[in-house]
Amino acid sequence: MKHILVIHTGGTISMETDAENNTVNIGDVNPLTRATEDLRKLARLSVMEPLHKPSPHITINDMLEIKHLIESECSRRDIDGVVITHGTDTMEETAFFLDLTLETDVPVIMTGAMRSSNEPGSDGLYNFMAAIRTAVHHASAGKGLLVVFNDEIHTAREVTKVHTSNAAAFQSAIAGPIGTITNNAVSFHYDPLPQLKIKVKEITKRVGLIKAYAGMDAALLNALCEWKYDGVVIEALGQGNLPPDAVDGVVRLLSNGIPVVLVSRCPKGTVQDTYSYPGGGRQLKELGVIFCEGLNGQKARLKLLAALMQTDKIEILKDKYFSA
Repeated sequence: MKHILVIHTGGTISMETDAENNTVNIGDVNPLTRATEDLRKLARLSVMEPLHKPSPHITINDMLEIKHLIESECSRRDIDGVVITHGTDTMEETAFFLDLTLETDVPVIMTGAMRSSNEPGSDGLYNFMAAIRTAVHHASAGKGLLVVFNDEIHTAREVTKVHTSNAAAFQSAIAGPIGTITNNAVSFHYDPLPQLKIKVKEITKRVGLIKAYAGMDAALLNALCEWKYDGVVIEALGQGNLPPDAVDGVVRLLSNGIPVVLVSRCPKGTVQDTYSYPGGGRQLKELGVIFCEGLNGQKARLKLLAALMQTDKIEILKDKYFSA
């Protein structure tokens, strides 16, 4: 029987509804720990609970703590796979950061819940069992960190939360799920592209994330420069364009050696230097803005945070870490 390390970090999957005021909150005991004995027929489980937080409280240092814990446990014990339970609001960010930085070859699966443990239709235990089944599956190795939710398996790079409350809250809009789970089988449909790994031991940089909007000026970008942020990610309009009044803020950031990474605020498609009007992608690329394909803003921010621990040279960042 395979040995699976289970890491509970909190979130709705670990919470219960208070019948008196109909709110969901953190309890004294994670309900999943009560079900551990019933799950032992799926695998030999070692359970740890380093965090007990709702996911909006998760920080980059918490992500690092999870990373270091997994690496430490896998190096000193015979671990065949890891399952992490996590709140859904920032699940895709923790998943992507771990996928980007984890130094281990064992399958790592993340899951959560949209309904607390004592709500009708609670999905936490079901998703947890599905994640364990995926972790022990022979084909899960070598695919990077995977997110299991609502009978689907997603890659950390592609998955995003698309609904505030629906049980099918997670989707991979471009490539679709990498696999599916039924009562009888775990099935994979394709192999993902290899993920660039970035070695980090700590994160000491600050990277801001701003969404572009009609009529945007340079004020927010100038503020990030004045506050001495180390990098900025902009969710640009369309294929990678900004209102012309915002360009001066981009120029100021770049002239101060602060890298600017551009993604699109659209859920599908890539940024390109197609338009040559003021604020268009052609002008931004010529100024030195780094175009990032295939990531949303929150994931591009994490990638820039990790890359800045290796270099702050804009050309190296562009050529080595954001070239694909």
